[in-house]
Amino acid sequence: MNHSLIIALDFADISEVGRFLTPFEDRQLFLKVGMELFYQEGPAIVDYLKVRGHQLFLDLKLHDIPNTVKSAMKGLARLECDLVNVHAAGGKEMMREALEGLEAGTAAGRKRPRCIAVTQLTSTSQEQMNKEQLIPVALDESVLHYASLAKDAGLDGVVCSAWESDAIRKKVGQSFLTVCPGIRMKSDQIDDQKRVTTPDYARDAGVSAIVVGRSITRSADPVESYEKWMNAWKGDY
Repeated sequence: MNHSLIIALDFADISEVGRFLTPFEDRQLFLKVGMELFYQEGPAIVDYLKVRGHQLFLDLKLHDIPNTVKSAMKGLARLECDLVNVHAAGGKEMMREALEGLEAGTAAGRKRPRCIAVTQLTSTSQEQMNKEQLIPVALDESVLHYASLAKDAGLDGVVCSAWESDAIRKKVGQSFLTVCPGIRMKSDQIDDQKRVTTPDYARDAGVSAIVVGRSITRSADPVESYEKWMNAWKGDY
């Protein structure tokens, strides 16, 4: 999945998703389904997208006791998503159990979904982390620590800011995935994100995949916007 552009489907229901995808015709995309959409539509939204040939990141950020996460991942594996995630703050044991659940739930002959861990949300600032999470270190140090835990647990990568991608890959290995939201064109609004970067910065930092939502999904011409983003991400200006 290196150099992927993942579109965040931040829609309320499946009908809105259908309207968004219609102009893309038979193009195969890499799409992200988060909590808002999954909690409204359930597994049906995954089936809807997979039958149309799209790759899928199911972004539910599981964070619970290890056995609960293991059982949940066993069920999610049967949906045959390409990518799922947990919160690294749940700890190494929880992340290991998540992988065990995915392995147990993946049908024979099928490849298990890749699993990545959320480090610090790109909407989190240094001040918030220090004061609200009571983590006294620098934000990038916290992110690197979580990335190391995820690597030790056997996970495939992390969700992080593109600012941290290069340091993470140097610390835990170049094959470790870094999936990065908080990517904006210079002309875009930052919205609720704090640690944002441009697609060219992300590319130069060795980011594996960027996640882009409203810049494409709320565009008057989503296909044109998608192609603009793909060109910026690949460096084809």
